[in-house]
Amino acid sequence: MSEQFDWDVVIVGGGPAGLSAALNLARARRRTLVLDSNRPRNSATFHSHGFLSRDGISPLELRKLGREELEQYPNVAFERTIVEGIEPLGAVGGLGAADAAGGASAAIGAGFTVTHRGGAVTTRTVLIATGLREVLPKLPLLRAFYGTSIHSCMECDGYEYADKPIALIGHTDDLAERALLLSQWSRDLIVFTQGLGHVSEADEAMLAERGIPVDRREVADVAGDRDGLTGVVLADGETIAREAAFVRPDYETALDFAAGLQLALDAEGLIVVDAAGRTSTAGAYAIGDATPPGPQQLIVAAGDGAEVAAVINRDLL
Repeated sequence: MSEQFDWDVVIVGGGPAGLSAALNLARARRRTLVLDSNRPRNSATFHSHGFLSRDGISPLELRKLGREELEQYPNVAFERTIVEGIEPLGAVGGLGAADAAGGASAAIGAGFTVTHRGGAVTTRTVLIATGLREVLPKLPLLRAFYGTSIHSCMECDGYEYADKPIALIGHTDDLAERALLLSQWSRDLIVFTQGLGHVSEADEAMLAERGIPVDRREVADVAGDRDGLTGVVLADGETIAREAAFVRPDYETALDFAAGLQLALDAEGLIVVDAAGRTSTAGAYAIGDATPPGPQQLIVAAGDGAEVAAVINRDLL
């Protein structure tokens, strides 16, 4: 059956999740193709943290090292391209009665055709590891400092700003929770709600007890110089001095190419998967930021890739 298809697995997305899955599938002797658009969410970040043995490495360098490791395996190929569509070769089917906890394999369906800008291939299974796109606050100078002194991931970059003046800028209803987390690195913290007020009075009082003020005025921009961020500019003209900022982006998936799979999505638009990474469509799997709970650290995504690769290998049996 395997020889009826060009590949056993086609992985869409070449970040830590996709590359980790590819490496483990290669070592299982599965014919694996990685298709990547080279548009990572963290491309503006100079340093990534918390990845064992690679703390402080550039995310782009981490991806490069992963691709180089794959090159030693003859049954894996990597192609930089845009995936345009994935279509089942048969009727779209569900997972049936697979018991992930018990190690049972799920049915993998009739296979898929994956179309990309370089052509089309057939595959027994597909693995979606495309991550998310960040929708950042619309501040004119934000991009100039994003990745250097403005960040979105506190777990990744909070340590570097311990005890320094920090701003948290956002409008989502989890802003108070994120402020509480950020306070473990610095209590010199101001929360800016961008004039939208998604911090309740009770949460504001809780933060005030920790010495963290909430500023509900509209944010017009950020200010800085060649050394980095210097302040947050409010719409009324006041600039509040800050040395770093964390923003709470909105996130969106980029799954138009997967419309033919008829995947079940949750209320946030993320791909619904079981504990083993199986989607609602037999033979289609998903990992990383495109699945609940959404954005995660690179090392977590890489771990997901290794785990789901083992599942796919068993299911292909």
